[in-house]
Amino acid sequence: MEKRKVNKSVVIGTIGSDAHIIGAWVLKHTFEQAGFKVAFLGSMAPQEDFINAAVEVDADAILVSSSYGMGPIDCEGMRDRCIEAGLDGIILYAGGTVVAPLKMEQNWGEVERHFQEDLGFNRVFKNTVDAKQAVAILKEDLGIED
Repeated sequence: MEKRKVNKSVVIGTIGSDAHIIGAWVLKHTFEQAGFKVAFLGSMAPQEDFINAAVEVDADAILVSSSYGMGPIDCEGMRDRCIEAGLDGIILYAGGTVVAPLKMEQNWGEVERHFQEDLGFNRVFKNTVDAKQAVAILKEDLGIED
């Protein structure tokens, strides 16, 4: 597969005290194959690391992975911190097992509403989303045509 340059940058990592790295690693490689410049933070990254990396690489999006169910706590205030850092229009995505699995199954609409309306994230994804789907959705959100 030929790597295409899309002239867009993303920051990807696993937030907070979460050591689950596989999902973020898969996203990293999939976004690189799609032609994105990727700043990869690895696991257990604080919000500040995401924001500092986004400023440094002039990122178009921050993709937060969270698979231990504490996503709402780890993501609290991130949009405000982005705005304070001059990243007003940056796209924020969160994905993985962002809350306890039972809550995801029973109340996904509430989880999605909380991330979007209360936390300021553009999108939140269940752990069942395919990395290629995430690329396609971000391209759409950024107005990139294939």
